[in-house]
Amino acid sequence: MRQIVLDTETTGLEWKKGNRVVEIGCVELVERRPSGVTRQWYINPEREFEAGAQEVTGLSLDQLLDKPKFAEIADDFLAFIDGAELIIHNAAFDIGFLDYELSRLGPHYGRMEDRVRVEDSLALARQRYPGQRNSLDALCKRLGVDNSHRQLHGALLDAQILLDVYLALTSGQGEIELAAAGSNEADKTGDALVAALSQMRADAAARPRVRADADDLAAHEQRMEAIRKKAGGRCVWDAA
Repeated sequence: MRQIVLDTETTGLEWKKGNRVVEIGCVELVERRPSGVTRQWYINPEREFEAGAQEVTGLSLDQLLDKPKFAEIADDFLAFIDGAELIIHNAAFDIGFLDYELSRLGPHYGRMEDRVRVEDSLALARQRYPGQRNSLDALCKRLGVDNSHRQLHGALLDAQILLDVYLALTSGQGEIELAAAGSNEADKTGDALVAALSQMRADAAARPRVRADADDLAAHEQRMEAIRKKAGGRCVWDAA
């Protein structure tokens, strides 16, 4: 399976306000292993950055004026990702911008979903860590991924960090897929699990069980009665 970890940087937060993509970064995985192939495109957005976006990326329109426009890199970008599964953190943001860029080129370019499948690592993180912060930085800290070199947001840098986060987040998935790949191996795995569970049950049944005798029960009741008196005659467990 071919996967591509992807990130974008933009001139602002909303494509509906006419904001544009300024950088695309991609890191390729083949069978869940980094292939060593990365791609990066800097793009002339043909417009100014919104307030705050320039500080986040460290980029400016002046720096990008000599870069190709999206129309000039679109075919190269689409050829690279075609047929792959994209791994994106908060995929709705990046896919929304990329669909907007494609729509500007004409209906014959279609939408991203016509070309790729998308796995949203933010959705995966929320399933695994419900109610917790699941930003890329928060996941790096939680999963032990080094992002100390991330001072600014950059599409390729963030894609490389997300690669490590995604592999940590889905650790074990590869083993499950390998077990399911061959029926013989899957059968062996199933037999081993059944045998292990049977042994656990046997061990549990063999453990000695300690039961309180009459003297122990009487001493326990005396102790509880003494506690009741100190508590004013009624304790929490009496409410049951």
